[in-house]
Amino acid sequence: MTSIKGSVAVVTGGSRGIGKSMVEELYTRGAAKVYATARDPRTITHADAVPLALEVTDPGSVAAAAEQARDVTILINNAGASVSASYLDSPMDDVRQDLETNFYGPLLVTRAFAPIIERNGGGHILNVHSALSWLADGTPYSASKAAFWSQTNSLRLQLQPRGIAVTGLHMAYVDTDMTSGIDAPKANPRDIAVAALDGIEAGAHEVLADDTTRWVKSHLSADLEAMYAQLKK
Repeated sequence: MTSIKGSVAVVTGGSRGIGKSMVEELYTRGAAKVYATARDPRTITHADAVPLALEVTDPGSVAAAAEQARDVTILINNAGASVSASYLDSPMDDVRQDLETNFYGPLLVTRAFAPIIERNGGGHILNVHSALSWLADGTPYSASKAAFWSQTNSLRLQLQPRGIAVTGLHMAYVDTDMTSGIDAPKANPRDIAVAALDGIEAGAHEVLADDTTRWVKSHLSADLEAMYAQLKK
């Protein structure tokens, strides 16, 4: 189990949405320092946060951020994107961008910060997934989150002997800029942040942050028609 109080955390995508709420909740729980990253660090508005420039798909940017934040004990891989709308119609560059941001990006960040966390005595990594890690919605975004979930499961096994625990966070729609055009029930970002940090402190391998996510997870072993009603004949 990892204590938030006194920890030093870095939150990717920390300027808005879930990331911004993560930064706020970390300080509420007594974190000593929180690095909040963004492509433009001037968009970080929390008074106590340490703004840090980061483009998660750029190895040079990731290396520079890790060089500046050498006291980190908790990494929250929150930065993400949803660029492509369709496997069949979206430009292939957009399809690749979803994978670059949501799969390769957090891997680059983890590879940079895992040695730092280990040198600092161990700690925790939280990877922000989605209910769409398990439920395909017709977009490459869900494929990128499914791949990220698999990455997390492997990294958990590889990092445990090095004193680093790994938690995967899954949730359905959250009231953020990314979902502004979606007409559906949405969770409050603060509620997601609270559930996520509860999971870190409890040493949970996974956090299922809402009823929709718990329903999807419970149907993974069922026939496909249980989740995809349109397949029923």
